[in-house]
Amino acid sequence: MSDTTRHAPGPATTEVTIWSLEQTSPADLRPATAPDGDLRIVRSQVPLPEFSRFLYTAVGGDIRWTDRLGMTYAQWQEALERPGAETWVAYENGTPAGYVELDAQDDGAVEIVYFGLIPAFRGRRIGGHLLSYGTARAWDLARRWPERKPTERVWLHTCSKDGPHAMDNYLRRGFRLFDTRTVTEPDVANPGPWPGADLR
Repeated sequence: MSDTTRHAPGPATTEVTIWSLEQTSPADLRPATAPDGDLRIVRSQVPLPEFSRFLYTAVGGDIRWTDRLGMTYAQWQEALERPGAETWVAYENGTPAGYVELDAQDDGAVEIVYFGLIPAFRGRRIGGHLLSYGTARAWDLARRWPERKPTERVWLHTCSKDGPHAMDNYLRRGFRLFDTRTVTEPDVANPGPWPGADLR
């Protein structure tokens, strides 16, 4: 007697490579030249979940940033209000172009938790300058948060879902690879800044 039971296929998955990079001295930073034009980088000093969620979805929607999409308003607020958390936003001609989110950790490390540009602003030499500026703010973060230890290390991770120029930008800015791992993640649709907004 043959087994004719059919099992429904499981959810599709994707293998993702994660690279972790670091700087261990402010002297490691190799700043990019600032692009021409009206580009300003400003710290968002009011913890505002609505604005942070906009930045997160607008920057990460086409590269499958999904880990924060299920967070409640209160969870966003908690993340933004933790001591040593900072969001630095790049504006071109008054329009948000991208951002860097920093997280000061108890061991003297500062993580660049999120970094990226809204798609319309990519490929215009803004990313190198924004990363340079955000990394410099990670190194001097304790000046604005005297209760935090002086920064001894700045680190971040990027992955194979990120844009094709992400790794090169990090290496050019003086970050060094210290860990590589591969994980399996659910294969999700690009969420875009709002449902159905993926234009690719």
